[in-house]
Amino acid sequence: MAKSELKKITEDQLGEGKLIEGDTLAILGKMGDNMVDLGISSPPYNKQGKQKGWLVKNVVYNDYGDALPERTYQENQLSVLDEIYRITKPGGSFFYNHKIRWNKGTMFHPMDWLRNTKWSVKQEIIWDRMIAANIRGWRFWQVEERIYWLYKPIGDQLIGKELNSADAKMTSIWRGVPENGKKNPHPAPFPLWLPARIIISILGTQKSGIVIDPYVGSGTTALAAKILGHKYIGIDRSPAYIEMASERLNNGSREKDKIQKELNLHQVEESFKERKSQGKNVGKYRLPSSIRKRESGPTMPLIR
Repeated sequence: MAKSELKKITEDQLGEGKLIEGDTLAILGKMGDNMVDLGISSPPYNKQGKQKGWLVKNVVYNDYGDALPERTYQENQLSVLDEIYRITKPGGSFFYNHKIRWNKGTMFHPMDWLRNTKWSVKQEIIWDRMIAANIRGWRFWQVEERIYWLYKPIGDQLIGKELNSADAKMTSIWRGVPENGKKNPHPAPFPLWLPARIIISILGTQKSGIVIDPYVGSGTTALAAKILGHKYIGIDRSPAYIEMASERLNNGSREKDKIQKELNLHQVEESFKERKSQGKNVGKYRLPSSIRKRESGPTMPLIR
């Protein structure tokens, strides 16, 4: 949907999903209250492109400089997060990928602004990106990013619904390398398994929900939602990224096998309740063999 076509956005306009070009805050303002079930996104990190370093040089966005004054950046993120809270249904969640940053010795942590949003912070997940180490620097090489599970309570119930056993067995440390830059020209794309894991755990595949990514980039979140049987809303200010995401969605069948590998991890032989009723051990965590060998075990059906 081009910017000139943008009017009020309602659920009945979505079809199987919609990509929208434009400013994130402006687009979110066109959406009604309590509309989406789940959000997953990673915003630009305000890495200050003028700073030296090979990593910052390599992360260059189309149509965006990623170099705001830090206070302005944090205020913008707070506004975006509160708008997403407004459009999310009670009981819904938003998974927000960010990282700890430093500038001239000062640390900026995502919790600096997350605690000021309307969301309840349900969990901090560590994404171990497993990237290669360097041989110099002022700190130990930072290979992790953070994923914050933000929850919109129903009334004053902050805990929310219990996860299925097959999903709850996942640990709070997720290990997996970023998307291959040679195969995906976006400077900072999710690996497809990451939004797939979240969608499977929160929404499953048996009913159609609405999944939003307000910084959709190459369309990874939208693609995972589509393959898993959900509607998607993807927002990006870059026409090039919207075109990239659209092409990827049109050829999504090529990437179904990546989602299938993730689905295969969401299995348990016996649930907690079944093990407890049989007097078996329920208190010790063991790394599931399906995670040690990602492709082992039976295969779950991909979609309905």
